[in-house]
This record gives sequence, C-alpha cells and structure tokens, in this order.
Amino acid sequence: MLYQIYETQRSIMEPFADLAEVAAKLYNNPALPLAQFPLAQRVSAAYDLMHRLGKDYEKPEFGIRTVNVDGVDVAIHERIEVNKPFCELRRFKRFSDDTHTLAKLKGQPVVLLVAPLSGHYSTLLRDTVRTMLKDHKVYITDWKNARLVPLSEGTFHLDDYVNYVQDFIRYLQKGYGNCHVISVCQPTVPVMAAISLMASRGETTPLTMTMMGGPIDARKSPTAVNDLAVERSHSWFENNVIFRVPDKFPGAGRRVYPGFLQHAGFIAMNPDRHASSHYDYFQDLIKGDGSSTDSHRKFYDEYNAVLDMDADYYLDTIETVFQEFKLVNGTWDVKNPQGQPERVKPADIKNTALLTVEGELDDITGKGQSKAAHNLCSGIVKQHHIEVLGAGHYGIFSGRRWREKVYPKLTEFILMYQPKPAAETAALPRPATAPAPAKKAVARRPAAAKKAAPAKAIVAPVAKPAAPRKRAQPAKKA
Repeated sequence: MLYQIYETQRSIMEPFADLAEVAAKLYNNPALPLAQFPLAQRVSAAYDLMHRLGKDYEKPEFGIRTVNVDGVDVAIHERIEVNKPFCELRRFKRFSDDTHTLAKLKGQPVVLLVAPLSGHYSTLLRDTVRTMLKDHKVYITDWKNARLVPLSEGTFHLDDYVNYVQDFIRYLQKGYGNCHVISVCQPTVPVMAAISLMASRGETTPLTMTMMGGPIDARKSPTAVNDLAVERSHSWFENNVIFRVPDKFPGAGRRVYPGFLQHAGFIAMNPDRHASSHYDYFQDLIKGDGSSTDSHRKFYDEYNAVLDMDADYYLDTIETVFQEFKLVNGTWDVKNPQGQPERVKPADIKNTALLTVEGELDDITGKGQSKAAHNLCSGIVKQHHIEVLGAGHYGIFSGRRWREKVYPKLTEFILMYQPKPAAETAALPRPATAPAPAKKAVARRPAAAKKAAPAKAIVAPVAKPAAPRKRAQPAKKA
C-alpha cells in the first residue's frame, strides 16, 4: 500500500514541479518583464530549487562519448553484449583512426566492472569507467530496475546474482582468454562467491580480482548500515520494507524493496549535509555561479536516481551478508542454475591475484571489512592491499582521490598479472619518419628499453605481496 501512496503523491507533485521549472525560467530570462523585478533572481532560484526537490529522477546515461588516450581522442560506443532478465552486460567499445593508438588499445587488459545493486544505477560508477577506459577494455554490469521486469521472468535471488557474474566472466574468457574482475561495494561478496565456485570446480578463474569497499566481513568496524541489519530481524525487513509494484509498471505485482525507501535511508544518514548542500545551491543560483550549480545538479541527478530491488535478492543479502555472515563462517551454499547447492570455499582460489581497497573514512563499509578477504583467500599467494587516507566510501572509486591515488596503483596491479603478448609493443608499426643518423638511433635504444622495463618498480607502490612474486607465472598460466 505504501508504494501506491508514494506513486500517487509523486503523480500529484509532478505538474507542480514542471510549473516551478517554467517559473524559474520566466524570472531568469532577461528578455522577459518578470526578470526586471528587484527580487527576480531570488524568486527564480526558489522556483528552481522547488523543481529539483519535486521532480522525478529517471535513470541517467553514462554519457561517455570520448576519452583521451595519450593525447588522442578515442570515440566510445556503448552497447549491450549480454542481455539477461535482471541485468545487461554493457561494453564501452573504443574506436580510433590513429593506427598506433588503435594497436595499443587492442593489447590492453579486459576488465569486468561489477557495479553494486544496492539502490543506485550502475551509472554511479561513471567516473570509474571513464578513467579506466584510457588503459583497459571495460565491461560493466548494468542492473535493471526490478519494477520494470515482468513477473513472467521469475524472481531474482542472491544465488542468481552469483550465477550472473560467473556467466559474464565465462563470456569474457571465451572472447579474450581471460579477464580481470573489479567489484565495488555490495558485489564484493557475490563476486568472491562466484570466483570461489569456479575455482572449486576446476574452472579457469580471472587473472585478478579487486575488492573495493565491500562488506566481506560486516562484523568489523560496523557502521550504521551494519547496525540496522543486526538490530532488526529478517521477518521485520520482510514485513516492513517489502512492497508490491503498482499496476502502472511492467513489473506490476512483483515484490520489491522500493528505491524510494533506499533513497530515504541515504538521506537519513547525513540530513544536515544534504540540507546544507541544497542551501548552498540556492545561494549559488542567486550569485549566478554556474560552475557550482552545474556540479550540484550532476551529483544529485545521479544520487536521486534510484531503482527497486527484487525482494528475494534484498532479503537474501540481509540474511547472508549482514546477519549470519555466511561467507566468513564458511556456511554459504549457492544454488547453481541446475538448482544444486554448492559450498562457497574462498580458500580454493589459487591462481587469481587479490587486491583490496579501503577508504580511511568510509562510513558505509567500515575499515577492515574488505581487507578480511585476505584471510579467507588463504590459497592466494599474490595478495595486495591499499588504504586511501582521507577517502570516504565514494572517494575510492570516484573523484580526485580515485583518479590520483587509487587508479594508478590499480592499473599497475592489473598490468603486473596481465600476460605479455608474444610480440611486444616494440614490434608495432610506427609512423613513417625520415632516416635518422646512426648515432641518434643508438641513443634512442636505452630510452626505449628503460621505458619497457619498470616491472619491478610497479610492485612496491601497489602493496606488499604475501610471498615473492615470479613474473613468469601469470604469463605461463595464460
């Protein structure tokens, strides 16, 4: 019933939000009489804020059209590679007419970026994708809004999430031989389960797996999110936060955890900060500070866009990850597509390098929760860890700290275990140039060799491996 009440209220507010948008423009257009009133700018700002507080936020687009690779603008074509009932595997295909750049792009590592299914759309990782496209072939899990999935597609459980991840990994392995997997926040747990099950069956596992700010062991440094899950029983969540989708949507009748409840929870964690942010936006509108107002709009266009999660998946996650801690207790059984349960054993992973990333000030996934993966994956020798000083939860995968502190070490980690092609980049065709004197050619060789040799220098900034690393192992495995 709550969902129907919310949708009715939103439908009533929608025309008023649209009128507020029109009024804001009327008072802000210098060519119109209303803009000549003494308080016109302030009135326009008030209407604009009213519009943004009352409007409905749809799923944003990634909007990545080009990326700069060594001074060359590379075109990006976004397309769906695999379409499943509750998720799309989305690829960001790169194109360039510069032959040397194109040859470089073809030899770069393949990365599966597993986005969280925890209320926001995968576009929350837009900055992550844009940054990684400079040096990687990027695929991302784009989870669908459950209210748009018809009941005929069945339900979606945490086990299905794990099976989806395995299917995506196999898809990339079939096309490229192997891949690297990066999970951000919520998916660290199902990703570890997926790779563990593949290892237990004797399947080829990814070259590397990166766990960023995820609740591997939610008992460590518990946050407000963890406390809520522990304080309430499983039945409380089922009886109080699960509702059916109204008739107006394709998924009518589906039991979901509504996105608007998740959004309310996000706001309730830091209400003063959000109130201050909206007041600053109002003041910036009055001052005509276009840069600050654009930044505010971009952030809240993403932050306010939320999706519904299938009830079974949501309740499974609460029970498995936050209440019974099945992964760390070794009691988690996942049903495969044939319906047979398989025990998750992270210790079975042997041939996949592990990197964990944590933010010092993370108030969603407490310090130590991601790092707990190292003890679980006792069979992995190649283990690395990064703690980002001064970073909160979003800072480890978005923003300046992500780009300057995390990404350089992450890409070095990936390259450390990426097999080298038989013909190195030295064999790639170069643009034709006039013949150089013999003396000059000799002088250029040491520089080229020096540039191609930083393998050992890469190791130290990333982390401290648990045992000496042999560079021949990854290449031999591939």
